[in-house]
Amino acid sequence: MKSLIARTLGGAALAVTAATGALAQQESTNQVAVMTDWSVFTEPKEGTPKECWGVSSPKETVNSKDGKPVSVRRGDILLFVTYRAGGGGRGEVSFTGGYPFAPGSTVNVNVDGTAFELFTDGEFAWTANADQDNAIMTALKRGSTAVLTARSGKGTQTQDTFSLRGFTAAMEDASKRCK
Repeated sequence: MKSLIARTLGGAALAVTAATGALAQQESTNQVAVMTDWSVFTEPKEGTPKECWGVSSPKETVNSKDGKPVSVRRGDILLFVTYRAGGGGRGEVSFTGGYPFAPGSTVNVNVDGTAFELFTDGEFAWTANADQDNAIMTALKRGSTAVLTARSGKGTQTQDTFSLRGFTAAMEDASKRCK
């Protein structure tokens, strides 16, 4: 699972670069579609994909410590949904906050007032099971924003707000590509 997320993170990091308009990067990535605020990638780029994913970066990020805003350096901040060939069209939700999460902490996901939790390990967070993936996916398809709140190993509280414009179209595309 961790190796999949690490590979996905590598592709997703390119997604953010490509989505921001760097044409040279776009041509060298495995990006296959852009749906408003979400990009779709496949692995491998040519032929029948084994993995497909939708990914987005936050529209707004707030970092605080002891209730006060702070400036911190973070790596890529990405929300993903990954599909695998032969997986029956099931998406797996995951998130990286661009830093190591506090040990034993969770990431709170709020989609237009509906709350969920992801468990953390290192710099990644994901759901506990397929039922939770399905519940979050349903909320994301119906929602307009997702706010992910987490705590770093250094005690910084982060709040990342993701637009869900294009989410449903991107997930339908990624799922079809990896049936």
